[in-house]
Amino acid sequence: MTKRENVRQFLGFCLVGILNNVIAYGVYILCIWMGIHYILANVCGFLISVLNSYYWNNKYVFYGAKGTSWWKKLFRTYVSYASTGIVLSNFLLIMWVEVLDVSTLIAPLITLVVTVPINFLLNKYWAFRM
Repeated sequence: MTKRENVRQFLGFCLVGILNNVIAYGVYILCIWMGIHYILANVCGFLISVLNSYYWNNKYVFYGAKGTSWWKKLFRTYVSYASTGIVLSNFLLIMWVEVLDVSTLIAPLITLVVTVPINFLLNKYWAFRM
């Protein structure tokens, strides 16, 4: 795969990620409006946004991935996002805010600089096996 193709995939992955965040937040707000507890609302947003991510990444970002069934790719997508989007990002947020005294408004942005490339690699080389 060429460097240009890798850059195209990464930019496509980032665009899907922006859409995922919009969807996750929209589902979260809708659930809150419906009276659902905020933790459950967050889980609902996560589940739906990762399903969205799987669809777009499979169709337009990592469309050349072959040899793995759709349900294995979907499962691996959820594992990839859970490991970086929940476990790693929460750890980093705690480190930035509690240990290094970074603003709670800035800390999530710094976290994205770490988690997006890792999540991209997990999706590319494990979930979609490129």
